[in-house]
Amino acid sequence: MKTLFCTLLALVSSVAPAFAITVTTPSNGVTVVSPFYLQASTTSCGSQTAVSMGYSLDYGATTIEPTSFDAMILAGDGQHTLHVKCWGDSGAADVTDLNITVSPSSGAPPDITLVDSIQTLSGWAWNQDGGSSGTATGSSQMVTSPSLSGQARVYSMSFRNSGSEIYHTTFAADTAATHFIYDAQVWLADPSSLANIEMDMNQVLANGNTVIYGVQCDGYTGTWDYTLNAGTPASPVDTWVHSNVPCPVPRTWKASTWHHIQLSYFRDSAGNVTYQSVVLDGKASDFVGATGNSAFTLGWASTLLTNFQLDGMGNKGSVTAYVDNLNVYRW
Repeated sequence: MKTLFCTLLALVSSVAPAFAITVTTPSNGVTVVSPFYLQASTTSCGSQTAVSMGYSLDYGATTIEPTSFDAMILAGDGQHTLHVKCWGDSGAADVTDLNITVSPSSGAPPDITLVDSIQTLSGWAWNQDGGSSGTATGSSQMVTSPSLSGQARVYSMSFRNSGSEIYHTTFAADTAATHFIYDAQVWLADPSSLANIEMDMNQVLANGNTVIYGVQCDGYTGTWDYTLNAGTPASPVDTWVHSNVPCPVPRTWKASTWHHIQLSYFRDSAGNVTYQSVVLDGKASDFVGATGNSAFTLGWASTLLTNFQLDGMGNKGSVTAYVDNLNVYRW
């Protein structure tokens, strides 16, 4: 009898699922507000060691993440299926599905506007940042490799005396939107000469003022910094503020790999900006006290534009970065 029991136990063990995706939040069947956090991890997938995870919402595209990650997800009101996935080191794959409901009480409208693949737009231009101490020259073009979507943009810069190059494009015009999520994948060929990596968005309001949503990973202080106006809109003083959130200095970022960055912020009618959170390579962090006026009277026409800036470090050098899946959500 004992032998039969052990045989049956061994048989059951051999057919039991060996994957163990743990979704810490959200729980299956819960009601959430948008955007919501997904936190998940696993060590195994099938009978194999897990090498990566990912997620998708309903029938949308899959975003690849590490085997332990946080992500910020936007969704319209109503019911959705959240698919949390894993892949093993020899090709195994599995998925855990969660049913969630996004509550209309969140205040997020059902029509969240997404401008995706901004890196593919033809209007990109670039110039030396006049505020930097040195000099820089740059170039940019579309490439198919390295890329995730098959359409990445490469940003190349040569600099002297810690010069900086800023790349920018207009992607919409919207004076009404108040909430934004900046979402991008960044690949650094050799970050050893990179001081700061900066990702900004500018919005012209109905009153003509421009709100600057500026965020950078600061290679000198090891913090995420954000932009505020220490003066007035008419007499602005553009100021970088060190946040409570540490950032691995860009020159130490792993080379030749994709780094996933998500930034969220919102404003009020006067141009006071609250920087909410940052997610870097699956690790989410909330900004604390990162609120203040960031409105500037610049005389610009109505626009939404994004800046991607590379700051050099040292007497001279060069930096090459690739950006893919550059998406901005607004509502």
